[in-house]
Amino acid sequence: MTSTFSSAELMIVNSARMLRDGDVVFVGVGQPNLACNLAKRTHAPNLTMIYEAGVIGAEPSRLPLSIGDPTLVSGALSICSMYDIFANYLQRGNVDVGFLGGAQIDRFGNINATVIGNNGYAHPKVRLPGSGGAELISAWANRCYIMTPHQKRRFPEKVDFITSAGFLNGRSERDATGVRGGGPLAIITDLGLLEPDENGELTLTALHPERTAEAAIENTGWDLQVAADLKSTEPPSDEELRILYDELDPDGLYLKRA
Repeated sequence: MTSTFSSAELMIVNSARMLRDGDVVFVGVGQPNLACNLAKRTHAPNLTMIYEAGVIGAEPSRLPLSIGDPTLVSGALSICSMYDIFANYLQRGNVDVGFLGGAQIDRFGNINATVIGNNGYAHPKVRLPGSGGAELISAWANRCYIMTPHQKRRFPEKVDFITSAGFLNGRSERDATGVRGGGPLAIITDLGLLEPDENGELTLTALHPERTAEAAIENTGWDLQVAADLKSTEPPSDEELRILYDELDPDGLYLKRA
């Protein structure tokens, strides 16, 4: 078993383990794409990957550079419009999992990918790329997972702007909106796993190998609660790491091994 692993490897491998065989997954590029392809090559061979550009059942022969990369088309089950992807698949409940990310995630799993700063939308300190389709995925995917490094600036008590809804100010408030999706079920960081409690507040439920609860608390912008039955994740296996580096990212586009 490999004794050392990078932060990226920890997030990708543990995200892949969240996926179930047979899941239909809304995939983005970068680390979520690596996680989905890793799951498909290990415990979830019947995973169906959907890309925002309109590709269903993608079987990319190499790592795609964007959601519009031609490699996604070869061997795909279907090609359709972006409208069809969102209206006829996502909003109808045909997407099991959506992977999300953002600059800020608050204590109720709300995501900010729009503006940083408290001067309002028109005069931000930093303007970010925005939502893309993430606000729809957060509302209508049956399960959502978020991948992000565990840094205090990324985990404020309240986001500066809600781009994609988590549990808003509590689980009952999300339920009252009528959205069908289950919201963020886990935030996978380089320290461990955060999962919502009965009110939707994120709680530390698992630690990665060689990580500590104290580090997670210090790098969170609110009084992070720690589960009484705090678990430990299994370290990445040699086979998982081999697939990542030899099959999925041999050119080191997203992963760079020392």
